[in-house]
Formats: sequence, structure tokens, C-alpha cells
Amino acid sequence: MAYNKLSTANLPDPAINPAQGSSPGDYFNTVLYPGTGADQPITGIGFKPDWVWLKQRNATGSHGLFDSVRGATKRLSSNLTAAEDTAAGVNSFDADGFTLDALNWNQSGQTFVSWNWKAGTSFSNGAGENGATIASSGKVSTESGFSIASFNSGSAGTQSFKHGLSQVPEIVFLKSRTTSQAWPVWTSLTGNPSTAYGYLNYSNAFSTDSLQWINAPTSTLFTFNSNYALNQNADCIAYCFHSVEGFSKCSSYVGNGNADGPFVYTGFRPSFLLVKRTDGGTNNWVIYDKERDSYNYVDSRLFPNTSGSESGGGASYSYDFLSNGFKVRSIGSEHNLDGGTYIYMAFAENPFKYSNAR
Repeated sequence: MAYNKLSTANLPDPAINPAQGSSPGDYFNTVLYPGTGADQPITGIGFKPDWVWLKQRNATGSHGLFDSVRGATKRLSSNLTAAEDTAAGVNSFDADGFTLDALNWNQSGQTFVSWNWKAGTSFSNGAGENGATIASSGKVSTESGFSIASFNSGSAGTQSFKHGLSQVPEIVFLKSRTTSQAWPVWTSLTGNPSTAYGYLNYSNAFSTDSLQWINAPTSTLFTFNSNYALNQNADCIAYCFHSVEGFSKCSSYVGNGNADGPFVYTGFRPSFLLVKRTDGGTNNWVIYDKERDSYNYVDSRLFPNTSGSESGGGASYSYDFLSNGFKVRSIGSEHNLDGGTYIYMAFAENPFKYSNAR
């Protein structure tokens, strides 16, 4: 029997492979920018983004979520239940970024972060096609496991739409565009994929309800109960994700309550990390990224469910980003309560085969 040397060079090639001219930065990137108070192109993203998530760092202010499916200037905020409005913000999606209006997420002298995803390929599915009860359209990247699906929630009862992915999603963020309503979150990561749900705009623990979703998603369809998850006959949007080896990881870990917290293997050096405790108590959703903290430890926190400014939590609220995953350094319930369950969504800077320690 032949054996390979113990070397990262002998690891399997990732799906998004730098050796073949593609990289994680072709599908996800974080960019920091200063506000100017004047129309401003934001460049250096490396692709034309389909989902742009903006947040002011140095002061309070709502999150701004814009996507190419709903169209530029169509704003949603992850910390609010408000319906979509047409507002100053992202005025256009450009070849290497986007252009901001002079007003929102661009105030002179302020600092901001932009998280950006590429979907790229358009899709459309009519009611009755492929088992769907309602029509959907949007954009998808099957290479990176990300889709944006637009649909109308339809009449009362169980409804299903085509989400665009080629695999079962692991986490889906949904929002009614035309009514004031919370952001329901479906995920397989809690172990109860047919009944578990949470809300992106709340700090509450996840709950279970057999009437919320009715059925777990399939590789083509997402199913929900329009009496519960979303208002009836509302225009809605869904952001859908599944893990891709070497690029993204949607999973969970269990805390140990110790500053020497668990190591979580992702198969890549993270560039972005979204975390939420799902069991018990009230704990924020939290976002970290490599641009706001370019060395370990990583402790600059922003909270999708609040308008709060960036918080540097110090070693007690931090992670280490490693070449093949991340190490929990926190000791509080927000990240590492002994026995607490935490879901996360991470995106790569580099797959493990090509990454170095920070």
C-alpha cells in the first residue's frame, strides 16, 4: 500500500481551487471604507456583488442589506422588522463593487464595513414546476453554495418555492418585503430541521414549532407555512446557503465555558464568521471578519440584530482565526457557555491546502 507524505500539498483539491485560477475571494469579500458624504464608488471587491451588507462601525446605525434581485436602492435592515423601502444607499452594482449615495452608510468622517457575496447566474421557476406551489426567481452560485430567491408567499397553508441551489441548504434567512415582519431563520444546524426556527433581528433562543415549516427543504425546494413563517400574499426574499468544501462552512459547536475554548475545524482559514447561540437565554448574533482584525485575537464584534456600533470585546469575547478553522477564546454565554449550542456560518480567506497561520 502506498502512502503520501504528511503535507498539506497532498490534501484533496478544494472545490474553489486557487491552483486552477479560482479563489474564495471570487465569491465573498469584506471591504472597509471611510464615508465621504458624496457619491462614492466602492471598489476592490473583486467581482460584481449580488448581495451587499453594510454597517457603520464607529457609531450606532441600522444595517443596510441590498441585493441585485430586488434591485439597487431597495433597502432591508437585519435589525428591523420594517418592510423594504427605496432609500439612499447602494445606487448600483458595479463590475468591481458598488456605488453609494451621498447619504446613508456614507457619512463624512465615519467608518463602515461591507460584506459582499456573488451569486451571478439568474434562475426562474413557475408555480407548478419542479414541485413548487409558488413561482420564484433569483440568482445562484452553485459553485459557492449561495442563492437569492424572490417569491410571493401565496395563500394560507403550506407553500414551496425553488431556492436555486443544487444541494439542500443548511441555513436560510427570509424576509417579507411588503409587510413589517421579523426575519425568520430556518436551519438544519440545530438538529430539528422540520421544526426549529429563530429570528435574525432578535437575540432570542431558537424555538420549535411543527407548524412553522412543515417539511425540511430538499435539494430543489424550500417549504414553509404562510400562516406562520411569513405573512400571506407578501413579496419575500430568501438568502440560502450550504457548505462548500474549502470555501464555506455552516455547522455548530458546543461551548466548554473555558478561555481555552473548543477548536472548530472548517477546512480553511476563515475571513468571516457569523455566530449565534441557539439554546437558552438571549444572546446576540455576532459577526467577525479578518479585515477589521487582521491578526489574532479577533474581537471586533458587530451585531446583526442591533444597531449598535462595533464593540471590541477583548480576549474574553474573541476567536483565533487559524489555517484550518477557528479557536474559541471567549468565556461568556454569547460564544462559549459550558454546554451551550452555537451555530455558525464561515467563509474562507484560503482553503487549508493553501493557507498559512496568521
